[in-house]
Amino acid sequence: MEQSVEFIENTLVDFYKDLHQHPELSGQESRTSARIARAMEQLDFEVTRQVGGHGVVSLVRNGEGPVVLLRADMDALPMKEQTGLTYQSRATADGSGRTQVTDVAHMCGHDLHCSWLLGAAHSLMCQKESWQGTLMLVAQPSEELGIGARGMLQDGLYQRFARPDYILGQHSWHLPVGTIGHCEGPMMSGATHLKVILHGKGGHGSQPELTVDPIVLAAHIIVRLQGIISREIPPQQQAVLTVGYLHAGSKANIIPDSAEFAVDIRAYDDGIKQQICDAVRRIVRAECEASRTPREPEFEEMVNLPVTRNTPGLHSFVKAAHHQTFGAEPVRDIERVTGSEDFGYYGGFTQQPIPSLFWFTGIAGQAQLDPDTGLGRYGPHNPGYAPAESDLLQVLHQGSLAMSSGALALLQQHPSL
Repeated sequence: MEQSVEFIENTLVDFYKDLHQHPELSGQESRTSARIARAMEQLDFEVTRQVGGHGVVSLVRNGEGPVVLLRADMDALPMKEQTGLTYQSRATADGSGRTQVTDVAHMCGHDLHCSWLLGAAHSLMCQKESWQGTLMLVAQPSEELGIGARGMLQDGLYQRFARPDYILGQHSWHLPVGTIGHCEGPMMSGATHLKVILHGKGGHGSQPELTVDPIVLAAHIIVRLQGIISREIPPQQQAVLTVGYLHAGSKANIIPDSAEFAVDIRAYDDGIKQQICDAVRRIVRAECEASRTPREPEFEEMVNLPVTRNTPGLHSFVKAAHHQTFGAEPVRDIERVTGSEDFGYYGGFTQQPIPSLFWFTGIAGQAQLDPDTGLGRYGPHNPGYAPAESDLLQVLHQGSLAMSSGALALLQQHPSL
């Protein structure tokens, strides 16, 4: 324990601040991945770079035993940080990374996730004589685009390295510092983002009879879509459908040729999510036919994320390990959330699902808490989302210990789930 505290104070704080000040967008994580790879090599891990893009895989084989995969993500968001921290990000980039056109910041806590992974790696290496098996640490790119996990898996993650017996991951959350939030079964919703392009027939605004107006068509579709959840999905199933944008036209007296909108679909059951997607396509096609469109509508699936589903036996086992490590009070049962993650691909990528568990670790200090809700005032993707510098040591220690204690219990006890 003393070694871990010393490592956090002397190494991990600087590592975290460095990542926080140098965030990189999805697909551009070259500096971040190199930083992680070097740090893991210094701990004597066998490190492979460029797995599925900028992914980093760090392995240590320590005799016969289970394979435990610990996963962290590394990409940042295209937004401006407003935390006021002395190490606040001032980075900028664009979609290609060549010119400076947008602010970039770690407002989803992925810098913490990578730091926790490194902290857990150090702790487990210090206790290497007390466990047997293979530790597999995955630093994943492009989570914010929903493609990073699949990219690493399709690049042979399990074939090139090892097929895990257990998969663990955690996410920073606006829970109070010191809190570990667990949820059995579906914890985060699956999500599909569907872009729809409608083709009309443009013309002068004074002669609508000579046109097929895609704006009126889009309006009818968007209103009609709101009935899917209330009239096609069983009431006991939770689901959300949101139209996030509608783009059409350029001038008041011009009826455009096309309109475009995007639908955000979320559910805690992949079958229900697919049912909603199918209903969206059916309604769009039917409304287009009713409006005499000259061309069929176009659909593009921009994001498709699975449900993050925690294996009950693994949930119970790791939760008990966290109870033993932190005491009962800080380890909470929490409600599932409608946010989404690509973590679920790791457990569901093979024909036989692999036991997996994802939990939340609190980063909101006392000064950041809302007295009415008991939660941090700022959640992920908010420009103020980050631990206060005064809470940083505790946050880094808590997250590192949450990962390492869960992994250590699995490596020592090899539970059959």
